[in-house]
Amino acid sequence: MKIATAAYPLDWLDSWAQYEDKLAKWVSDAATQGADLLVFPEYGAMELSTLDGAETAGNLEASIQSVSEKMEEAATLHQRLAAEFGVHILGASAPVHAGFARPVNRAEFYAPTGQRAHQDKQIMTMFERDPWDITSGGPIKLFDTALGKVGVLICYDSEYPLLGRALAEVDVILVPSCTEALAGYWRVRIGAMSRALEQQCVTAMASIVGPAEWSEAVDMNTGMGGIFGPPDTGFPATGVLAEGRLNEPGWTYAEVDVERIAQVRREGVVRNRTHWDEQEKRIEQVINHKML
Repeated sequence: MKIATAAYPLDWLDSWAQYEDKLAKWVSDAATQGADLLVFPEYGAMELSTLDGAETAGNLEASIQSVSEKMEEAATLHQRLAAEFGVHILGASAPVHAGFARPVNRAEFYAPTGQRAHQDKQIMTMFERDPWDITSGGPIKLFDTALGKVGVLICYDSEYPLLGRALAEVDVILVPSCTEALAGYWRVRIGAMSRALEQQCVTAMASIVGPAEWSEAVDMNTGMGGIFGPPDTGFPATGVLAEGRLNEPGWTYAEVDVERIAQVRREGVVRNRTHWDEQEKRIEQVINHKML
């Protein structure tokens, strides 16, 4: 498969048609380059709050509610584009009311067949806990697609090894992110690269880039697209299949051979995924050794 992962700027939108045109252009550009799987970033849907005006877009709680109300219409648009261009799309995540006490951070996954599924974020960052008051949603899922087995770890989730381990059977883990500072970008990138190493798979990270002064929620964003694998048999020595340029909008592409993932799991110089369970025996033997 060919993966396209976005460095996506948030725009002020004056009409729904403007949003449709923007999204169609992004999807068309990636599909024209032969991409099969497109990854948009965490909270990329927050630009939809601008459709309700500056007062709503600039108010945290109002913008959350505004975006949530528009996600079904956004889903219809994504389904149409996935079918039209014959691609799988992980849409930009959004705060969504989904039967929980508070909104969840949800990324929708669309197949060209018209099928639709979603992944909710598992562990909230400090700002999502307060003041956003976003809650953890449904469980981690494994998506069995025509391209291979795919999982999603939204931003902060990628920094947790046990969440990655829950997706040990996937070929690709998608990591949509939203990070304000360079340090935040690197935390998520290091997490994504670590999960690729541990589970001997490919990870694809998407980012919001640039300022959105109209928003209290996502006013400044730092990042770029990146696609990573284990630095081992059949992969680059750095583990970096492709990376964009910091804060430069656009797609980053990489060809991913699912058979290479199977090969590195069978024949890799190291076998982190296979030897994972050996940690448990060693942890049981930790002792407190006092040095005099």
